[in-house]
Amino acid sequence: METPAEGNTRRTQIVTLTMNPALDITTSVGVVRPTDKLRCSATRYDPGGGGINVARVAWVLGASVLALFPAGGSHGGLLTTLLSDAEVPFRRIPIDAQTRESFTVNETSTGQQYRFVLPGPQLTGAEQEQCLDLLRIAAESAGFVVASGSLPPGVPADYYQGVADICRQLGVPLILDTSGGGLQHISSGVYLLKASVRELRECVGRRLATEPEQFAAAHELIDRGVARVVVVSLGSYGALLATRHTSQRFSAIPMSGGSGVGAGDAMVAAITVALSRGWPLAKSVRFGIAAGTAMLMTPGTAVCDRADVERLFDLVGEAYDVSDVGTKGIRAEA
Repeated sequence: METPAEGNTRRTQIVTLTMNPALDITTSVGVVRPTDKLRCSATRYDPGGGGINVARVAWVLGASVLALFPAGGSHGGLLTTLLSDAEVPFRRIPIDAQTRESFTVNETSTGQQYRFVLPGPQLTGAEQEQCLDLLRIAAESAGFVVASGSLPPGVPADYYQGVADICRQLGVPLILDTSGGGLQHISSGVYLLKASVRELRECVGRRLATEPEQFAAAHELIDRGVARVVVVSLGSYGALLATRHTSQRFSAIPMSGGSGVGAGDAMVAAITVALSRGWPLAKSVRFGIAAGTAMLMTPGTAVCDRADVERLFDLVGEAYDVSDVGTKGIRAEA
């Protein structure tokens, strides 16, 4: 298995980069109706955005972390206060614009969830460069860098390629979880790419209706040099793991109900924590599935409980190798 942290005890810190953080607001209402005034329940506030969520979960799981992010305005101030209260180590890059909000409404009568995601602030060129400069300094002592989440308006679509170049120069494995232009403009330098089927479809530009097609797309990215490892999250159906010589399928843990907000970030966090411990890839993905499932048990984007993750980890079945899925490009375990 390709595990860069194995045997490396010096590098243990996980540095996360969140270019588009958000103040996550969660509330609930009986029924969502148009035009009516909807009387909501008490409001919950959480610090959010992909990399911040990853850092929060990794911290709960016992890892040494440092969250890097740009933030500004009153929303950015509250976000950093919430992180401070949670004692999660971070470095904030001050920006002039207001940090965005992300709004989730749970409809109690149906169990449906409505998520409203705002685009985010405009970052100046100087602010973007500050983020890269701080990342370069922090990554020098990092075991892993995780870049996660969307890019805010005005940030070039190839920005994450710049992040990958920095990590490659420093010899630090990069774990990437993004979508849209930020994903489509990555050409090299990623150690592990985590993607949903939708994101994978965006990346290869074709419909991926079957599991063999999904494996083929993951291996295509590996063959192109985009990433060494691709993990495809399938939600309630589990996950896929592809490396140059491996195609593996993981089942999900049966779980009814719950909020899926932050489940993908928790998965990335737990995979990274496991890799930083020197665990094999397959075991690390199983730990990621356990953390993603544990997030279903929390309100809003509240962090999952470490005890729940460890308990659920024992319920995740072993992966099975997919040696012949009927699509050109699929590889069996070597």
